[in-house]
Amino acid sequence: MSKLQKILVRARRQVFSEMVGNNPSIFQGEGYDFIELREYMPGDDIRRIDWNITAKMQTPYIKVFREERELNVVIVSILNGSVHFGSKKFKQETIADIVALLSFSTLKNGDMLSSYIFTDKMISNSKPSKKIYQIQKSVSEILEFDAINQQVDFKVIADTLYKRLKRKSLILVVGDFFEIPDFKLLARKHEVVSIIVRDRLEENPPQMGFSSLVDPESGVNLEGDFSKSSIEAYSKKVYVHDHKLYETFRKHQIRFTKVYTDSIASVELRRLFEGR
Repeated sequence: MSKLQKILVRARRQVFSEMVGNNPSIFQGEGYDFIELREYMPGDDIRRIDWNITAKMQTPYIKVFREERELNVVIVSILNGSVHFGSKKFKQETIADIVALLSFSTLKNGDMLSSYIFTDKMISNSKPSKKIYQIQKSVSEILEFDAINQQVDFKVIADTLYKRLKRKSLILVVGDFFEIPDFKLLARKHEVVSIIVRDRLEENPPQMGFSSLVDPESGVNLEGDFSKSSIEAYSKKVYVHDHKLYETFRKHQIRFTKVYTDSIASVELRRLFEGR
């Protein structure tokens, strides 16, 4: 069985059994459309009573709504060079896992699904659909994409999505976020959720002594003595960066979670959406 098939089979099994997809409200609709007022009838939900109208008319009236169930879910994968890293499993593969889980969950809930891949430009996109073959296509593109030497431009991502997405959408952005995005305007128009994919080794690397490393985004060779003090300084920079990243997300009302390459993605996603 290929890596693609394993990811798809595992994600589908988790979604359609006890994991993410078993929670029918993982993605909730955009709300309710008000239709009319009518007199209260036995069995109606008393929480729907309009007390102002009831007081004026001296008889109970309730608000009638039409529920808007269908969401427009947009999954955005950011495949810059730094996702080509992992101590046990590459971040790129973890992104594919997450996209598969989110995609199957979307279709199970009967919502419209579309997907994008970005670096410093839009690599690919799919039109909104409820077809299951779209999941295989999206996951396959992620696994086969050559991320080496690719860079990310969050302004391009934000501007492109803002212009292209006319209907209010749930935008799920998946990447390692070693740069801080400005999704302020995008988050005003849509609901934006960020899923940060990391490997524990890149946040807390071991002492390596004198080593030569290659930056997977720029291709530049980095040589130096990776001693205890330099490693501690690096880890502190990552911590400071992430603190600023989280504060930016909170300021713009963007929910987020972090998924490590050695963690169970379905569990982390369930925690994220159950906490909404």
